[in-house]
Amino acid sequence: MQKLIVDKKFDNKKISDFLYFNFSGLTKNTLYKAFRKKDIRINDIKINEDTIVHFGDNITVYIIDELLFKNLNLEKIYEDENILIINKPDNIEVVGKDSVTSILEKEYSYISPCHRLDRNTTGLLLFAKNEEALKILLNKFKNKEIEKHYLAKVYGIPKNKHEELTAYLFKDNKKAMVYISDTPKTGYVEIQTSYTLLERNGKENYSILDIELHTGKTHQIRAHLANIGLPIIGDGKYGINEVNKRFGYKSQQLCSYILKFNFVTDAGTLKYLNGREIKLWNEGTHNSFHF
Repeated sequence: MQKLIVDKKFDNKKISDFLYFNFSGLTKNTLYKAFRKKDIRINDIKINEDTIVHFGDNITVYIIDELLFKNLNLEKIYEDENILIINKPDNIEVVGKDSVTSILEKEYSYISPCHRLDRNTTGLLLFAKNEEALKILLNKFKNKEIEKHYLAKVYGIPKNKHEELTAYLFKDNKKAMVYISDTPKTGYVEIQTSYTLLERNGKENYSILDIELHTGKTHQIRAHLANIGLPIIGDGKYGINEVNKRFGYKSQQLCSYILKFNFVTDAGTLKYLNGREIKLWNEGTHNSFHF
């Protein structure tokens, strides 16, 4: 049995959407069997699949955990006594219940993420295995001494092979959205994103871009690329639904694939990482892996 409270994000949404979001292993067959058996309740009232949930509702789910949660074997890309880098899968949060972090906490006495990836963004995710390493790495990210590169499949072909972009971002917490402005505005913060064109397909009108993230704001890459007319394919929030359906992707085609440690200040016990580059794939293999 699992108990949940509906947050603002799912206010006035279908109960099925709320449950699929919270339980990574839940299938349509399992869910509708539970509805038929009246094994799902809202505020202790039996409900059906068409029920709408509201902010603050108490949800009780009488389904065994084995049918609710994926049994994920997280791929470890690099590990030593201080850090762990994994290949984050699709459709899972970095922190929270049934997250990458909660899975790793079953194996490690101390584990803490040093940065974030969106639920449907895949790829390299860096963890600290002790408090000293966490403090150092958070400082390095803050000082831009760790370089992050992403691979994105976008709709459209950029005019320039390489471009460094500056814009301004506003985060709307109520709508769980961000908005981009080309000019400064009250409440907006400056963001910097650069891209390099790796591949282009004129027939299907898509490109593969290497994205370097210089400022790490919520949904920055997805919203910034959409703002310049290059939405990420599969992105249900900032992309184009018709395009997503045509390509058959249900989540954004965005993957963190390179981490570079470029320390210019003292790194203490982590100085051995300076100059290291961790890559998810070898050159030329990204198409077979994700795109």
